[in-house]
Amino acid sequence: MNKEKLCIVDRFEGNFAVIEYGDETFDFPRELLNDNVKEGDVLRFNIIIDKEEKEKRIKMIEELKRKLYRN
Repeated sequence: MNKEKLCIVDRFEGNFAVIEYGDETFDFPRELLNDNVKEGDVLRFNIIIDKEEKEKRIKMIEELKRKLYRN
């Protein structure tokens, strides 16, 4: 039997959806949800780690540090 916890949209409050996850709730930015999401909908999140973007940011930070410490 699958004991996966479900993410359920409980309600909307301003710019946030209140999501139930097991016995917990959390606020999730409404702008990150599809426009057709409504109360009671069950959500599945697929998290993707963007390693390329991380590397770009690391290089950018390193370059900024080099510029800062040159002066």
